[in-house]
Amino acid sequence: MLSEELLALAAKVRKTKAESQTIEVKAAHEGCPQRLYDTLSSFSNQDEGGVILFGLDERRDFEPVGVYDAQDLQKHVAEQCDQMQPKIRALFTIASVGEATIVSAEIPATDVADRPCFYAGKGRVKGSFVRVGESDEPMTEYEIYSYEAFRRKYQDEVETVDRAPRDAFDPVRLSTYLQRLREEKPRFRSLEDGQCLELTGMLRDGVPTLAGVMLLSSYPQAFFPQLSVIATVVPGVEAGAVGEGGDRFLDNERLEGPLPEQLEDAIAFVRKNMRRTTRIDPVTGRRADREEYPVEAVRELVVNALIHRDYSVHTQGMPIQLQMFDNRIVITSPGGLYGRLSVDDLGKVQPDTRNPVIATAMETLGETENRYSGIPTVRRIMREEGRPDPVFESFRGEFRATLANGHASGRSAGAGSAPQNGRAGQILSFCSVPRSREEIAEFLGIGVNYASARYVNPLVKQGLLAMTIPETPRSHRQRFVAVGAMK
Repeated sequence: MLSEELLALAAKVRKTKAESQTIEVKAAHEGCPQRLYDTLSSFSNQDEGGVILFGLDERRDFEPVGVYDAQDLQKHVAEQCDQMQPKIRALFTIASVGEATIVSAEIPATDVADRPCFYAGKGRVKGSFVRVGESDEPMTEYEIYSYEAFRRKYQDEVETVDRAPRDAFDPVRLSTYLQRLREEKPRFRSLEDGQCLELTGMLRDGVPTLAGVMLLSSYPQAFFPQLSVIATVVPGVEAGAVGEGGDRFLDNERLEGPLPEQLEDAIAFVRKNMRRTTRIDPVTGRRADREEYPVEAVRELVVNALIHRDYSVHTQGMPIQLQMFDNRIVITSPGGLYGRLSVDDLGKVQPDTRNPVIATAMETLGETENRYSGIPTVRRIMREEGRPDPVFESFRGEFRATLANGHASGRSAGAGSAPQNGRAGQILSFCSVPRSREEIAEFLGIGVNYASARYVNPLVKQGLLAMTIPETPRSHRQRFVAVGAMK
């Protein structure tokens, strides 16, 4: 950077009185800091790199105290950079703030294929760090493995499942897969079934692989209990919120089975629990229903999570999370973005694929196009329907996709709140004879859990609806009747 840029950076730090994700401050007026290795590692291991700013004292509200000797400081910092693996080449800049001399050392990002950058004196496991806010945190074993897996092109999806018998595949699923494979790829038509499965990664040396088990067995969770989807409906906008009855979840399911089945069950879960609005065209009188979330967009995100999640031994105990809050759907999958891909690159460049075997097999089964069009499709659908843009985030070891519904209000009514008068009147009229929760939800055109939390429960609490079996409120035979209609 230029000296003018260094001065501007120092002024910004003094104004905010804080370090940041890319800025570390060291006093250095009494000598060169002895342990810069953690910061050198963490800055090198993030795409933005970072700047170490010498000559401000954090303990004195970032007052300029200057450095002891600018020339000697650069020499000693460079020596520490040489002890990193791979070596770091810092870029130095010197400037003056009044009588104080300040120095910056720009630490470039290490190429993803060479990460993690670590202090050679401690080794890869103990000497690798990651930047979290203004702190340098030791890398987890999984984070280190993720870089190793990309560099060496590990394929966790084709690791053999030695516990699985050779006939672990469901006959119907296997037949369907082979039929579609031969229809799409003529070269496979002359090959035996075993050869086809070996060449497509479903088997390795006759033993089922993880990909094969997750796609073609009837119950993969017999071998991988947590490779599933945990789907929940939260009665609020934050995890931990509770409904009127103290329930933490309005709905809560573990979606298991092979990947195509998990996909369809996830879509069914969202359809069951999302709100729907109805509009009547004043000209034609036709009814038009609008769902809370575009199902096609939700499907693309679930497919993305199932295909691109990390299937390594480090994450096999972590299910995908599908959470429906009052104002958004959040889908979280184990494993951050793979390789060189950044969040800003999503949908713009062709990414490295973490699980090419699973991706190709899902294409063969007709579940995805496998043309890197998922994210652009989600963005297009949300834009065309006038909805908020999707949000994508990559954290330490997980990737998160969020679809907002544009509603600031809640899914469930708060304590003591009354439902809308129009809907309340409709429900009371409809319940002139006893009705089940399902009947009320169908009448309103919304999900059962939402209908119960938003309308039925508040009306019961207000004494306007009565339960036919009050001693067992959760009975599947429970019916609700308007109090005025009771005899």
